[in-house]
Amino acid sequence: MTDFASLIAPDAGQAAQTLTLIAADAVAAWCNTAGERARALVAAAGFSGKVGDLVIVDADSPGDWSALIGVALPLDRWALAAAAEKLPAGTYRVETVGEGLGAVPGMAVHGWLMAQHRFDRYRSEVKPAAAKVLLVPSAADVASAVALAEATALVRDLIDTPAGDMDPAALADVIRAQGKAFGAAVTVIDGDALRDGFPAVHAVGRAASCGPRLVDLVWGDPAHPRVTLVGKGVTFDSGGLDIKPAGGMRLMKKDMGGAAVALGVARLIMAAKLPVRLRLLVPAVENAIAGNAFHPGDVIRTRAGITVEIGNTDAEGRLILADALTLAQEDAPDLLLDFATLTGAARVALGPDLPALFSHDDALAADLLAAGTAMGDPLWRLPLWAPYAEMIKSSIADIDNSGEGGFAGSITAALFLDRFIAAGQTWAHFDLFAWNPTARPGRPKGGAATGLAAAWGLLSARYARR
Repeated sequence: MTDFASLIAPDAGQAAQTLTLIAADAVAAWCNTAGERARALVAAAGFSGKVGDLVIVDADSPGDWSALIGVALPLDRWALAAAAEKLPAGTYRVETVGEGLGAVPGMAVHGWLMAQHRFDRYRSEVKPAAAKVLLVPSAADVASAVALAEATALVRDLIDTPAGDMDPAALADVIRAQGKAFGAAVTVIDGDALRDGFPAVHAVGRAASCGPRLVDLVWGDPAHPRVTLVGKGVTFDSGGLDIKPAGGMRLMKKDMGGAAVALGVARLIMAAKLPVRLRLLVPAVENAIAGNAFHPGDVIRTRAGITVEIGNTDAEGRLILADALTLAQEDAPDLLLDFATLTGAARVALGPDLPALFSHDDALAADLLAAGTAMGDPLWRLPLWAPYAEMIKSSIADIDNSGEGGFAGSITAALFLDRFIAAGQTWAHFDLFAWNPTARPGRPKGGAATGLAAAWGLLSARYARR
């Protein structure tokens, strides 16, 4: 993993190049007070303060120069990402110019760090990274920024890893390793041992050459509030017997994105020593095709005893989550969050950047939305609209896993999960994409940790040490 701690340091007055952040509407005023040489450089470069643009405005010697960087208001966590990609190796100090900018928010450091992260596992030649070090006010700022960057990189790298190297066993091994690093206890149930206790997980994963897993990580003081995270760990989704077309299968290595994000949140909790009793549950499967694959029309009895008619084998994520959510509630957690790349319908409605958020708890939903905004990781709440439960009724079982009609797919999927949530349980469901379809500064095309910072923002505020 990238050595993020080497890319950020407390500002003790050491020598550094100055990076001045400036919004477009402040450029003219800045030029009016700048020297003739600086004005000429700005004019020659055609610099107008466009977001991400950079111009050298002072260079008395090769090692003594400063630059202007265009930003937008309000500053977000990617404000420094373009500069971090363009600048040469060195040490940098940030200043701001213009009304409304104020001090650089801590989250902007995140973009600086993530712009320097590379997933190079499969590169034949890896060029040494040119380290660009950012000075920040305190050591505490360093620790929190590094922790978030490490969790984000973990999520991205897991999602970017091809399914041939990230099967259910490999995903379980990663969770074991993360647990070991922080002193957590990790148990894994696999293969036919899942048949009785976790029949839905077993049914979905039994056709793959690498059998299904149920990974259970526990960390923290049992006397502390119980926080349980559940992540959908479908390491590859062929669609099963309702097979996807080639185009629909191309990105299905990312179908374990919910598990990756849940693990990233768990890592942040453990790294910060948050005073909670953490539990992380990941049902890990490959939805494959073989003679023993589950069929359309089958009826599966879940851990909760609820029977499910299989309307579509490609709606498998909600099946494995049903068993995991049932287990999650058996020790009555104070807060239950699940993360899943669950529906294409959520992406049609909200696009790749906005996870759909579902919860019956208005206060929890409001806190998550506020945390997402504050952390630059926005969410969008959709309703658990009870009348739509009619769409997933079955004529022969308690519930159908896909229903008919094709309407409100993300809502009906959330309502399916809701069927397995006990009355009074504080719960929220994240339906996320976990993928950047196009490259942007600090966010290369590939795995994305959407929802990670929002969930962490809520948890770190709610359970902060007092």
